[in-house]
Amino acid sequence: MTGFVALIPARLASTRLPGKPLADIHGAPMVVRVAQRAAASGALRVVVAADDARIVAACGDHGIEAVLTANTHATGTDRLAEASELLALDDDAIVVNVQGDEPLVPPAVIKGVAALLARSRDCAMATAAYALTNAEEFFNPNVVKVVTDAVGHALYFSRAPLPWARGAFAADRISLPAGLNALRHVGLYAYRMAFLRRFPSLPRSPLEEIEALEQLRALWHGERIAVLRLEEMLPPGVDTAEDLELVRSLWPGPVNTEIVAAWPPKAGAI
Repeated sequence: MTGFVALIPARLASTRLPGKPLADIHGAPMVVRVAQRAAASGALRVVVAADDARIVAACGDHGIEAVLTANTHATGTDRLAEASELLALDDDAIVVNVQGDEPLVPPAVIKGVAALLARSRDCAMATAAYALTNAEEFFNPNVVKVVTDAVGHALYFSRAPLPWARGAFAADRISLPAGLNALRHVGLYAYRMAFLRRFPSLPRSPLEEIEALEQLRALWHGERIAVLRLEEMLPPGVDTAEDLELVRSLWPGPVNTEIVAAWPPKAGAI
């Protein structure tokens, strides 16, 4: 596959966990642990896009490349777009947005999303999802769902329960009916650099405003998003102090370089 660059947006301010990127995970800041996972994916280059010089300094202390971006960006995508300009990446480059609070992200999934975009020539973006089997999660508005077409391109992302099984849910909403094929979206994205460069200038869509889902802007403007279907859910990320303790207890988690090299063993485009 074509090589790719992993960019990690990192913002120091956090309402629920102040200073989150610098939180220690067994001797290194969380953002460094994320960068180490991204490096294991086979990325040609791994760069942290930070909004604070303290993050840049911490990355430098551990041999991780980092660039300082503005602290006024509304979204992580805006931060990545600036970082991409600072790094002078080519228009045909593939950039993977690896969330800075996902220190257990499997390297194989990072590589898989990049590989899917590389072979999906008609798509500007790629992302990932896995099957939802729990009714409580399906009806939870904090769980983002995605529905796709026959070749695995996203039709819509929503906080609402999609697809809606009209007959089954008229009877009960305790369990999910067989064959529903509900998918939980994973916030991991690959972009073609040319699209990432112009994304911040695209007008926000009404659907994006209503759902508070930035990826709907791409669909609104006619771009296609390829969806990689994963065989299982991803490890937990970090939003709260409790999440941080859980991740510390799970660290380092599996990093199977043989699986990375042979991706994908089971998963593929939907």
